[in-house]
Amino acid sequence: MLFKIAVLASGGGTNLQSIIDSIDNGSLNCKIEMVIGSKEGIYALERAKIKGIKSYIISKEKYGNKTSDKILELTKGKVDLIVLAGYLSILEGNLLKEFKDKIINIHPSLIPSFCGDGFYGEKVHQAVIDYGAKVSGATVHFVNEEADAGPIIMQDTVKVMDDDDAKTLAKRVLEVEHTILP
Repeated sequence: MLFKIAVLASGGGTNLQSIIDSIDNGSLNCKIEMVIGSKEGIYALERAKIKGIKSYIISKEKYGNKTSDKILELTKGKVDLIVLAGYLSILEGNLLKEFKDKIINIHPSLIPSFCGDGFYGEKVHQAVIDYGAKVSGATVHFVNEEADAGPIIMQDTVKVMDDDDAKTLAKRVLEVEHTILP
């Protein structure tokens, strides 16, 4: 049986690409049924188009507090797992109930540090540097009702260098994300 997934993205889609590449090289046995973007014009949707993967746009601007319901409409009965690959909106409601322990997220820090509300993108890496942490990394975890609080599936680390800024640290952490998410 082929495992079917939906990938949700909000940006360039490099984590989506890591999943695509892992499927193409045979190290991941699944099929991306759909890509759901959080807004128009993100490169993740272009990556889906290039691979012939159905894609949809479900934006908070258009759907507001019904965003998770709309995602549930698209995914229910069609996928086995939802993968948040750089998806910046918080999921809620019936979607979390229907897909309990079947939604995973990648976060650019070692949860439980530097996570939760407001910790996304370069803000995470800047907080790591400001705190003086000596290691950072990425975490794959299950999604539940609290932001970045679901059970941890996998983590990997990177050393924080003395001359790091948020951009250089983010680049190294992203390489780890591309390895552990698939």
